[in-house]
Amino acid sequence: MKVIDLFSGVGGLSLGFRQAGFSVAFAVEHDKEIADAYSRNDSSAVMFNEDITKLNPRQLVKRFGHVDVIVGGPPCQGFSQKGKRLSVNDDRNFLFKQYVRFVAEFRPKYFVLENVPNIITTAKGYFKDEIIREFSKLGYEVKADVFDVADYGVPQHRRRAIFLGQQKHLSVQFPSPVKYRVTVKEALSDLPRLVSGEAYVDGVYTMKPQSDYQRKMRMGSTGIVNHESTKHSKLALERLSLIPKGKGKEVLPPEHLTKSIYSGTWCRLVEDDQAATITTRFDTPSSGRFTLPDQNRCITVREAARLQSFPDSFVFFGSKCAQMKQVGNAVPPVFANAIAKEILKAEGTVK
Repeated sequence: MKVIDLFSGVGGLSLGFRQAGFSVAFAVEHDKEIADAYSRNDSSAVMFNEDITKLNPRQLVKRFGHVDVIVGGPPCQGFSQKGKRLSVNDDRNFLFKQYVRFVAEFRPKYFVLENVPNIITTAKGYFKDEIIREFSKLGYEVKADVFDVADYGVPQHRRRAIFLGQQKHLSVQFPSPVKYRVTVKEALSDLPRLVSGEAYVDGVYTMKPQSDYQRKMRMGSTGIVNHESTKHSKLALERLSLIPKGKGKEVLPPEHLTKSIYSGTWCRLVEDDQAATITTRFDTPSSGRFTLPDQNRCITVREAARLQSFPDSFVFFGSKCAQMKQVGNAVPPVFANAIAKEILKAEGTVK
């Protein structure tokens, strides 16, 4: 079955669908560095590194023909809890109409639209109702719900809204939660230890996988890349040295308390639990719960990728800032794969 990925980012949705056996015809991503990283990981899909509003989907239908599924996550800054949430007065909240425009021309049998949970509740449900109304006019039956990806084998708590649509009658189901949640320790314990500012350049695995999840992440990989620790300041390292395993800023003396507004700041990841939501600033202790359980540093790009369920064979390119955006803004591939498999079940072609 053939897929197109709109607002693709580095390709978490694409990867999850490819792993289920789908082929990706093309993707659209406006950010040049991120689009380049997508293409370097999947050269088989055509990448349009363009503003989606400037693309003509009718011409693309002529070029690519029929597609079975459209996936994508229109930018969500306008719905973010950290933003001003101007709702109906924020143009960014209407980029879903570009997604609708492509569905209207390609007429896929299914679509999967991903976004932040606030899209369901913002403006008293206005956007949720508007999205469903737009697709209903095109002949799709749609359902929407909010999911925590930790329930689907991702070692991270990350709540996302999913709109799932199908032409005429909706027979495809949302995926059921798995019985076992993967922990931070199961995700990261086999990766080489680093000190602040150190880069792992050898590339080889230094120990055998210690969990089923690690074995899964290593499949198809020849070694470890993107494993470089940010160099923390002397003050930050002093502060981190005061925080024991399993603890956070609650143990810090008054002179070390900061005014950061982010939850989880100066707190260690709990190794027997799931990580908090990985954002685009996971290299900074003051930006969230991104400090390792027993190392005085924040997670690397590779460790963040593991917590996002990207396999070790997936390489992140570009500047450090671009790599963090690629990881932090992505849909976890394991969660995307669970959705893709439900579509295959509806088609009666589960592999």
